[in-house]
Amino acid sequence: MLLPYRTPFFFGEYSLRNAVREFVAHYHLERNHQGLGNRLIVPMETKNETTGAVERRQRLGGLLNYYYRKAA
Repeated sequence: MLLPYRTPFFFGEYSLRNAVREFVAHYHLERNHQGLGNRLIVPMETKNETTGAVERRQRLGGLLNYYYRKAA
């Protein structure tokens, strides 16, 4: 039986706790929230760069992605 692409596997409690920790960090630090005017819950200090390369931070093997503009 073939499993769907990017199916997470959790091998024990440590693996599951790590996945939950990564998701909570993404949820609070990197995900826009419509109820907050599409802002982050915990905004990081940025300089609102409009130039420079767009970078991607991956969590959980690429299941969660955060895109940001790196300072030039």
